[in-house]
Amino acid sequence: MNNVKAKIGIFGIGLAAYWPQFDGLKERLEGYQGKIEARLRDMGADVSSAGLVDTAPAAQAAGDYFARENVDLIICYVGTYATSSQVLPAVQRRKAPVLILNLQPSPSMDYPNTDTGEWLANCCACCVPEISNAFARSRIQFNVVSGILSPAEGHANQYFVRAWREIEEWVHAAAVMRELAYSRIGFLGHTYPGMLDMYSDFTMHHAQLGAHIEVLEMDDLAARVDAVQPEEIEAKIAEIRQSFEEAQPGRDKISQPVTEESLRWSAQVACGLDRLATDFDLNGLTYYYRGWNGNRFEEIGAGLIVGNSLLTARGIPAAGEGDLKTCVAMLIMDRLKAGGSYTEFYAMDFNDDFILMGHDGPGHVAISDSKPLLRGLGLFHGKHGYGISVEFKVKTGPITILTMTQTADGRLKMLAAEGESIPGPTLQIGNTNSRLKFGLDPATFMNRWAEAGPTHHCALGVGHQLAKIKKLARLLDLELVIIGG
Repeated sequence: MNNVKAKIGIFGIGLAAYWPQFDGLKERLEGYQGKIEARLRDMGADVSSAGLVDTAPAAQAAGDYFARENVDLIICYVGTYATSSQVLPAVQRRKAPVLILNLQPSPSMDYPNTDTGEWLANCCACCVPEISNAFARSRIQFNVVSGILSPAEGHANQYFVRAWREIEEWVHAAAVMRELAYSRIGFLGHTYPGMLDMYSDFTMHHAQLGAHIEVLEMDDLAARVDAVQPEEIEAKIAEIRQSFEEAQPGRDKISQPVTEESLRWSAQVACGLDRLATDFDLNGLTYYYRGWNGNRFEEIGAGLIVGNSLLTARGIPAAGEGDLKTCVAMLIMDRLKAGGSYTEFYAMDFNDDFILMGHDGPGHVAISDSKPLLRGLGLFHGKHGYGISVEFKVKTGPITILTMTQTADGRLKMLAAEGESIPGPTLQIGNTNSRLKFGLDPATFMNRWAEAGPTHHCALGVGHQLAKIKKLARLLDLELVIIGG
């Protein structure tokens, strides 16, 4: 479900006029390109190589090849000087984003003793500005990584390490982009009434991400819940008991014990969700249905939390309240191996300068600081129904929050920040909630975050992920606002 590989097209460039003039130069550059391709495969990329391109007709053939292969990212390895006219055609057919590799074989040259052939093997920087100009004027989205091709001694090695770290981040971001482009996200029910920030245009997601939004009815889920067999329920109960601990009623007056009846119902609904995800081949799910006077759909809606937490943990993020944009953000964070738990701002703590963040409903239990709790609730605040909820806080250490919002002119927009999850007590109310510190004090952070026009939910993940998120935003051609110190 989350092992999609980026399809990377790669071509090297050089000038055909050099080959008869300098023996061995072409073969040397092809050897360098082979090493790059091997490293890309080691990163998990599906590599399609057009070889060394040294003429305009060869560039046209490479462009046709990349279009046939439907690559996500085209890498242009600059081996030596080449005219831009023999480079541009290779990236025009597919119109995928381009990554220019300006990787010099040697940290420096022995200048007094270096001949022209050796210089040409190291002059990759020569035409990078020229081809960048051609790409920019042709509206080709491109980025550049400069550094050293191979490990080096001393001070220079940092340029090898940094370049290859960036390349790996680009490959990972391209894989996430491909995942989004082929994802199927279920929209079950409707958006929570009145939350204007969450109202979203399905066509926007199809057009700007390539994602397919599968509109689902509550009847689709109800039929699958009703079809669940007793042995499936028993197996799911065993899975739930292995994944969660049961909390005793707390101080909150709506807190109740987890009963056998409520556990069995949550397990049956979870089995129905499994069938729904399989039958519609879902990569994500956003849902909400109000129900009425204890009717069947209200009963099912009240039993979704445990099953959707399990779905989220295994790579099918489930966002409540019909928040499609946050489901996309959760999918991104999950594919970045960061988790991505459905989250909103709870409160500001001005004594210890942190922000309390969490949400009722499902969370990404794989990033909990300990075994998450099941807590029985006599009601779900602001919603119909009652039943079992999930409670935990994210593990301490570095975290990233990411929200997907939209602008007034209908463009999707990303908003992100890095921070730290800190230890300490949290609310025991059947909700996920964590103590988070960012690079700014709580008041300043909230001001800047809100002024960027976010959706009020976000995806909370572990680790600092901004380097990859920046690259993904570039590949998707989406605005990214970063809030921090």
